[in-house]
Amino acid sequence: MTSADTARAALPPVVDYETWRRELDELRVREKAATRELDAIAAQRRRLPMVKLPEYTLVGKDGPVRLADVFEGRSQLIVYNHMWFPDSEWQCPGCTGLTSQFTRLDFLEPYDARFVIVTQGPIDDALAYREKVGNRMEWYSTADSDFGADMDAPPRGGFAVNVFLRDGDDVYRTWHTNGRGTEQLSHTFPLIDLLPWGRQEKWQDVPDGWPQDDTYSRWFSAQDVAAHYGPHGA
Repeated sequence: MTSADTARAALPPVVDYETWRRELDELRVREKAATRELDAIAAQRRRLPMVKLPEYTLVGKDGPVRLADVFEGRSQLIVYNHMWFPDSEWQCPGCTGLTSQFTRLDFLEPYDARFVIVTQGPIDDALAYREKVGNRMEWYSTADSDFGADMDAPPRGGFAVNVFLRDGDDVYRTWHTNGRGTEQLSHTFPLIDLLPWGRQEKWQDVPDGWPQDDTYSRWFSAQDVAAHYGPHGA
């Protein structure tokens, strides 16, 4: 049986409207409970203590810049620590794909916040990569700073999300996540998870016969991102 045949066979049972509505209502109870739990998690996050940071100097498109000045006058800062491998033409597809989503960030301004990328790559290389893949975020380099390593994103290490609060020239680290914790920043997985076949990855709990492939097999590669969103993209 071909993959196309498998996909055609992978259909939910067909029922009458009343049965569909009853099962949807049962699911809605769990969905609403999850929403309330996320609200409770966010409330706990707002009550986290914070840690004061030493002064760091990063490098942006205009040269060296203090971490406190990366806020550009705002009080809150989200940083995506983008993986970087110096010998690679194409960087992490997950980082490249996730951050390609953020083309309009002005909505953060009323919240006194900013969202930027920090990477271990030298700034000229980082900006060239940004252009190649069509990224629209502001990039900074921590290649000559301990900032990335101190924020759990060391050279040749993983990705991370960190959040900071500024009080004058003092900067505090308030929150950190990595791994699947970064999914909450994305709109891609929430959309895909609404689909009857979901992410179609082998680790997921699905009905018998549902199409499933290796994890990451359907993700855009960095080359795909560049082809779609880069300067020569569609």
